[in-house]
Amino acid sequence: MPTLAPVQRDAPVSVVMTVLNEAAHLDAAVDSVLNNGFEPGVNLVIAVGPSTDDTAAMAARLAKTHRNVRVVDNPSGFTPAGLNLALAMCADDVVVRIDGHTVLPHGYISLAVTALADTGAGNVGGRMVPQADAPLGHAIAVAMGSRFGLGSAGHRVGGREGATESVFLGSFRRDALAAVGGYDEHFRRAQDWELNFRLREAGYEVYYVPDMQVPYHPRSTWRALARQFFHSGAWRREVVKTHPQTASARYLAPPVVVAALVVGIVLGVVGLATNTWWLLLGFASPIAYLAGVLVGAAALWPQAGTRSVALMPGVLMTMHVAWGLGFIRGVR
Repeated sequence: MPTLAPVQRDAPVSVVMTVLNEAAHLDAAVDSVLNNGFEPGVNLVIAVGPSTDDTAAMAARLAKTHRNVRVVDNPSGFTPAGLNLALAMCADDVVVRIDGHTVLPHGYISLAVTALADTGAGNVGGRMVPQADAPLGHAIAVAMGSRFGLGSAGHRVGGREGATESVFLGSFRRDALAAVGGYDEHFRRAQDWELNFRLREAGYEVYYVPDMQVPYHPRSTWRALARQFFHSGAWRREVVKTHPQTASARYLAPPVVVAALVVGIVLGVVGLATNTWWLLLGFASPIAYLAGVLVGAAALWPQAGTRSVALMPGVLMTMHVAWGLGFIRGVR
């Protein structure tokens, strides 16, 4: 690990935020930063994308009201570009990243500074905690926070404190970010995971802190869920294309499942059409997958509850198939 100067716990912290059409959430997000209980104080930089609502006006008002809030224009609207623009305006040793619809739990910033000081890591963070009340939203939240969604990544399902591959959002040493060149603006999604990979390759530790939990409101419609996971899969393939050593069974499983389902169904249908009994064995793959999904849905019943458990098989299949199809297609 590179030799780093100790993190000073009594120094101000910079918080960076990218926003695009976040008028409904911006006030709450900013309030959770400014009133997080971190006594040395925070300096907040908001990168504002080309919004069609009142986000830009709200951000300007907040900057005028609070002397420690600044605004920078993000013409592209893309998250990594906005984060780099905000980082360029930061002078504090510690940088905490949040989203425009994130409400930080009280004390989160203090936890981040303490963890950076105690561990010497380049980045510390915790997990997202999906929350929703409607039946479909709740089913999606439960699935996203389980190993049946997309595996057992700590920033999704939790785990033990210690070194890890990635964390949700992230709280960084600014010198570590500078050393690896900040965010790669090519990655419009998966930029956090890609950045954490480069930090680890450069010798900086990425450290998971279980107490750093941030509420997350997942997509609430079938279409939005499928779109989110399709694009996540496509950009994950882009990460693997750029960094082949990052390929893992957890992320290769969905495209393999999709390929097996397609081949199995095609063989089975051909077997029915031609009365070829051995081709009917192709139906074994979709049947086995459906059985596995039902087992996973049943295991999540206690968390999902009776209102959402019936939706769970569809939610899990949408996640897996959309992610797999996105990975197969890649970024165009």
